[in-house]
Amino acid sequence: MTIPAWILDVFAAVMLAVAAASAARLAARRPWHRDRGAAVADVDVAHLLMGIAMAGTLATSLRTLPDGAWAAVFGVMTAWFGYQVARDARVEGVHALSGARCAPHLVHSAAMLYMFTAVAAPAAADAAGIGGMSGSGMQTLNLPVLALIFAFLLIGYCVWDLDQLSGPGVTGHYSITPTSVRPTEPALAGVPAVAGFPAVAGDAASPVLAPWVTIGCRIAMGVTMAFMLIIMI
Repeated sequence: MTIPAWILDVFAAVMLAVAAASAARLAARRPWHRDRGAAVADVDVAHLLMGIAMAGTLATSLRTLPDGAWAAVFGVMTAWFGYQVARDARVEGVHALSGARCAPHLVHSAAMLYMFTAVAAPAAADAAGIGGMSGSGMQTLNLPVLALIFAFLLIGYCVWDLDQLSGPGVTGHYSITPTSVRPTEPALAGVPAVAGFPAVAGDAASPVLAPWVTIGCRIAMGVTMAFMLIIMI
């Protein structure tokens, strides 16, 4: 499938915006200070790395690390969020798979790991990895059924997140952080919490820490990942 280069460039630009927003959240939260949100930095770090990796996949000029290095990064991230989901499941059972928990980040990380390890390059493709998707020799994926499963899961979590954006209080300044997996985070007096997520110290000080920023980044990445998976089948 040949995709117009401008479409890929648009998606790449969106991923760079996600990476920039995630970097801004990390800077505003200052995770190197324990009382400023060190325990919730994993989501922002994951979004930052995914944004950079997908931008490089969509536009060859934005490539950073080789595919093998990215596979290692997302392997670690998949293991980390898998641990978080398993820990939630021991407390909450099937509710740990809801979009409010770490399950979406586990699916995102696993989908990225799959994309960087399941590449089956056609003969006409170059050997640069999964970048350069707009060419006639665009990379394809092994196990296409698995690609479809990931795409459906990603779209499902996007729908869930869109529903959260339309919910009450989503524009407030509180952290999207599960209480069950972040028991040590200090609550912030006078700042609302929603859907089981506590307020975190410092969230009220910066608009970039508002939950809709995280939700918006997650939606953008979910849509982009699903798009990439489908066109690479």
